[in-house]
Amino acid sequence: MDSAPFVGSEALANGLVTRQQLRGHFRRIYRDVYIDPNSVLDAPTKARAAWLYSRGRAVVSGLSAAAVHGSGWISADHDAELLWAEHRRQFDGLRIGFDELLPEEVESVDGLVVTTAARTAYDLGRRRPFGTAVARLDALCRATGVGVHDIARLAENHRGARGIVQLRAVLAVVDAGAESPQETRTRLALMEAGLPRPQTQIEVVGPDGRVFARIDIGWARWKVAVEYDGEQHWSDDRQRAWDIERQHLLESLGWTVIRVSAMQLRTDPWEVAARVRDKLRAAGAKV
Repeated sequence: MDSAPFVGSEALANGLVTRQQLRGHFRRIYRDVYIDPNSVLDAPTKARAAWLYSRGRAVVSGLSAAAVHGSGWISADHDAELLWAEHRRQFDGLRIGFDELLPEEVESVDGLVVTTAARTAYDLGRRRPFGTAVARLDALCRATGVGVHDIARLAENHRGARGIVQLRAVLAVVDAGAESPQETRTRLALMEAGLPRPQTQIEVVGPDGRVFARIDIGWARWKVAVEYDGEQHWSDDRQRAWDIERQHLLESLGWTVIRVSAMQLRTDPWEVAARVRDKLRAAGAKV
């Protein structure tokens, strides 16, 4: 057997495993669906296992579809998600629902029947809380290239659907340039404080004419950058050394760099926004 999930009864019928091996060696994910215990059960693999449980009758949806499409930041701890009209039973590790699906909202990816990137975004964008929905769509748009207009056009086919008002608000602030949920939260905190919408992944050219930095969040017009400091910026000595050199180079080109930590965002986002506002004003912005 390879490392992918498989249907136990089919493997038995084909002589690939014995009943004793199935019970004693392999890990059971769902009823009659197993995986080698040494295999990594990540979100895309869990989605495949759920689809096998349905015997191919369901459509992979929600976070599971996003994971299959290559979207990041989705833990295997989340329930797998299916749309399956004939089966409404819920149990641990699997969330089954039913919703109207148009033929063009479904496709095949790696042998799985899944909602398209646009339909997946439509579903995730209607879920609360708002900030999480934006982060999910930022990641999905970045991974797939699906655009806001594609999602909005699909939503026109489902007028009056639950959560459609939130979806419109989410689409107004989605940015595929965000490289992590933390960057999304930083951007939203600044906008909620009334600051102009920032750009993402701003390329900065050095004296030699080559791009040496991409700024997470900022305003090129005023040369103000906001950088989220993740754990790797403190735990990796080489990364930290480069961060210091990079900031020195940016400042030598007239940039102001404001560094933000996860704790600052969590405990006092308004103070973060106030610091950024002060720097923007000093650079000439009317904020």
